[in-house]
Amino acid sequence: MSMQPQYLSAPGSPDYCQLIYDTDRQWLRVTWQGFVGPEQAREGALAGLQMLRQLHCAYLLNDNSRLEGPWFDSLFWLSHEWGPAAAQAGLRFVAHVAQAQSLATTYTPTPAHQIFQQFEIQVFEESAEAVEWLSSCQTETDEDSARASA
Repeated sequence: MSMQPQYLSAPGSPDYCQLIYDTDRQWLRVTWQGFVGPEQAREGALAGLQMLRQLHCAYLLNDNSRLEGPWFDSLFWLSHEWGPAAAQAGLRFVAHVAQAQSLATTYTPTPAHQIFQQFEIQVFEESAEAVEWLSSCQTETDEDSARASA
């Protein structure tokens, strides 16, 4: 199933959120850039959730490396509302590329994998590392499926 890329814009923040489904890799890539306020962050997260539901997509690459300024810190909303809904939509693996210079402060004192227990999440500094990890998750999942049906 192919889906049109989605670009969200706000006054002063053109294309602050880009949601692109990679049909070859079968994952959703969400790229954030510029200054993103809480309203835009929630809007982008909900747009991503809608795409996950439509695609029954198990893999999400969330890239915050191009963000500027403070990132919205609604971990409570993400973990209590967005997370369970995303897992229900079929999400199993999330590769999160952290905003530059924020990795040390973003998830402390609670690591991401303790906040989101519905799916596996890993935090990376580089987009390339995130892509590599997500690909390895897919390879393992494909091998598990092959073993199960053998």
